[in-house]
Amino acid sequence: MTSRTMVAGNWKMNTTPTQGKALAEDIIAAAGTPPTKVVFGVPAIQLMSIKEITAQHEGYFVAAQNMHHKDNGAYTGELSAAMLADAGVDYVILGHSERREYFGENDSLVNIKINKALNAGLLPIYCCGEKLDIREAGNHEMIVGKQIEQALFSLDPAQMEKVVIAYEPVWAIGTGVTASPEQAQEMHSFIRQMVANQFGDTIANSTTILYGGSVKPDNAEELFGMEDVDGGLVGGASLSVENFVPIIKAR
Repeated sequence: MTSRTMVAGNWKMNTTPTQGKALAEDIIAAAGTPPTKVVFGVPAIQLMSIKEITAQHEGYFVAAQNMHHKDNGAYTGELSAAMLADAGVDYVILGHSERREYFGENDSLVNIKINKALNAGLLPIYCCGEKLDIREAGNHEMIVGKQIEQALFSLDPAQMEKVVIAYEPVWAIGTGVTASPEQAQEMHSFIRQMVANQFGDTIANSTTILYGGSVKPDNAEELFGMEDVDGGLVGGASLSVENFVPIIKAR
């Protein structure tokens, strides 16, 4: 297990607290001590109960799926970085394509959130990726490059060392379509080179870059076999033991 490998499950708005507790316990029981870091990205109502479980098992962590960019205030229904940190949350997913699409989030906002997360001691999982029309027009590197630059380039090297990047081709999320291992590697290599150009080779070579786009048991090993693909940000397949455990073991 290298320090940069990870498999993160994003449960999105699925599972009740009762179901989520059972799911996490069953995955841990089936996977045992994992060959990589395993992160459960759970609905906010479950963060503390899942943290209680992961705290008892080496290699398992919990992530919030989002957080607000302000420290406190009249923002009904929102959670701040300090709240998540005080609850023992390890990671926070920021900039997910669904947050961008449905809630209008952009990288200048995500940049503020990343800074707030880091200042509170949370580890950001920063999501970037392109839509189908961008990919078909051949502009995917330009668009992802802009996202990386706007969200991450204002960080200092010590901050960047704590950031996980998740490349999620939006055209491959929940569609059943997966980027080929070669397409994933090409983009991951591009992202790592961007990090190297800005922060240096040492940080780039230690940065975890996950692939997120219809990762399944039957494609995980091939995807994760690519040199710059350090693991996956897994959606639907993270919601069952029979799908998620083989993905954990593929890493």
